[in-house]
Amino acid sequence: METTEANQVEAPLSEERTALLKELYRQMLLIRRIEEASAKAYAQGKIGGFLHLGIGQESVCVGAIAALRPTDYVVATYREHGHCIAKAGGTLDVCKRVMAELFGRDTGISHGLGGSMHLFDSKHRFLGGYGIVGGHVPLAAGVAFASKYRGEPDVTLCFFGDGSVPQGAFHEGLTLAGLWKLPVVFICENNQYAMGTPLYRTLAVPDVTERASGYAVARDRFQGDDVLQVRDRIAVAVERARTEHIPTLIEVETYRFRGHSMSDPGTYRTKEEIETWKKRDAILIARQRLVRAIGEDALVSLEASIKAQVQEAVHFAEQSPPADPARIWDHIYAQPGTDPRRM
Repeated sequence: METTEANQVEAPLSEERTALLKELYRQMLLIRRIEEASAKAYAQGKIGGFLHLGIGQESVCVGAIAALRPTDYVVATYREHGHCIAKAGGTLDVCKRVMAELFGRDTGISHGLGGSMHLFDSKHRFLGGYGIVGGHVPLAAGVAFASKYRGEPDVTLCFFGDGSVPQGAFHEGLTLAGLWKLPVVFICENNQYAMGTPLYRTLAVPDVTERASGYAVARDRFQGDDVLQVRDRIAVAVERARTEHIPTLIEVETYRFRGHSMSDPGTYRTKEEIETWKKRDAILIARQRLVRAIGEDALVSLEASIKAQVQEAVHFAEQSPPADPARIWDHIYAQPGTDPRRM
């Protein structure tokens, strides 16, 4: 894999690239602060059920989704808070609705009925949030098939972890994508652990993308330290899917700084390992580059604004009414005469 170092010598960013990096940094930091606020609320008993945080992995979802058009689709795993927020552009509204969902409130993005693992935002074409490991990969292939069948120029991004790769559904999804030439990009967020099991104990061939040749799909593999690189490399795959209907399997090396879920203390990792990865934190690297480009003061102001937005999102969730039991059967079955794309 290519290496991106925080202290490497690099050419100055253009004005356009600086503006792009600033926006990507804003989204990454916003997602991290939302995740940190979620962890605090969970510890206080305000969030129930499971809570899987993506702290450390923000560059993958933010960089990848930045390569999309608004009409493109995203399908993700149960570690999907950041993906949902990024697909909506990191607005205050989506942060409030995501936080309310985690709190089990009726104002939540799934009306409080899904919780952390089942965020869904059809308006922005974010189609979940799935709790079954690898089970959503064929669903993403199905979404891409629908786009191609209807003659629509939309691409589907499918995010999954390295723990999904040994699952049969993963291979079924890639089989159909390669066979039918579907406009889909499969992105493995390789965070080094399948729950608490290290990669070397789960995959005999650690390079996930070597499987691509068996399904006639393109491949790419790189590190997620540089959010601009994530955006640029995935943009190539997105354009290929859109114009040539060639799917791609991409592996992005990343790391989660916390345990698998809030119930996992992460004792299977050493402090030295975690600290080594923190030096490669994409948020840290992006901030260092921006300080050189636009100065510290501009970022301090931005960071203060993000802090205020997160506080407002938490307050909104705390003040919202609980999920309405009368909604429990909503969206279980399609209603006759309705177009599911408009629901």
